[in-house]
Amino acid sequence: MQADRLQDLIRRAYGRAAVSVGNWCDAYRSSDAVDPLHPKNRFMLLQAAFTSPRPDNNRPVGYGMATWWGVFDSAYTRPGDYIVRKESRPGDGTWFIAAQQPLLPVLCVRAARVVSFVRAAATTTSGVGSYGGFTRADANSLLTGFPASLLNANMAGLDPTDLPADVKPESWQVLLPARPGVVLRTGDLMSDDLGRNGVVSAAELSDLGWRLMVKQTTT
Repeated sequence: MQADRLQDLIRRAYGRAAVSVGNWCDAYRSSDAVDPLHPKNRFMLLQAAFTSPRPDNNRPVGYGMATWWGVFDSAYTRPGDYIVRKESRPGDGTWFIAAQQPLLPVLCVRAARVVSFVRAAATTTSGVGSYGGFTRADANSLLTGFPASLLNANMAGLDPTDLPADVKPESWQVLLPARPGVVLRTGDLMSDDLGRNGVVSAAELSDLGWRLMVKQTTT
């Protein structure tokens, strides 16, 4: 049997399974670097279910796990698309497709937070009295309003004052889809829908999208 024919049969089988156990979901494909879940980016309605990626599939997804198997017909979707379960609370039913590898389940990432990234504008002035610090008003926007996964990275920073009551800054591992034409790099600034701010300390781009290490900033 040809590989393409086998892949098509697998997709159809997942689609039939989703009809039995899934929920109606909206699929979105970003058209620019702003708000991928805008109504203009919705391209289809499909039934989908999401299950634990464990091989035996008999245990729920636990703490520190962002990846899920997507059960739906993936003939019309592609990596980077968002799947949003209808009638769910904001952030409670949003995933993005990380990979659709041949003959394998669709790898999805639960995206419970919404993040934006900016890059500090280059300083063009110098001399006595000039100001060369960062201001968000002068920053260059990279991504705005993208659902993403934020998990604690267990890499707390050190507060230079080192007082007993000091709270050490957090670090997060951030997963989000790649957007054509947008390259994130060390030093870019992130904000999320909880009002937290951070700076990218490491950026990795692969076939699965972006995996970032972001250290919280408090000023």
